[in-house]
Amino acid sequence: MNRAQTTGAILMAGAVLQMLLFVIGAARRSYLALALPVMAAMTALTALTFWVGWTMVTMEDEEEETPGAPLSE
Repeated sequence: MNRAQTTGAILMAGAVLQMLLFVIGAARRSYLALALPVMAAMTALTALTFWVGWTMVTMEDEEEETPGAPLSE
């Protein structure tokens, strides 16, 4: 296997392990098992939203020019 395939296999194994732990925690009615993944997902979405907003705020304005139009005098 090449490096990408190895990384993919590790990610798949981690996902299966995480799902097993989640199902076991839910079966035992451990609300921490439900709260931690929800908190992680909310944190990831909030960070992604903040990053997109930051990128939009700090982006430089580009002046649009019509092709073939004369420059302003």
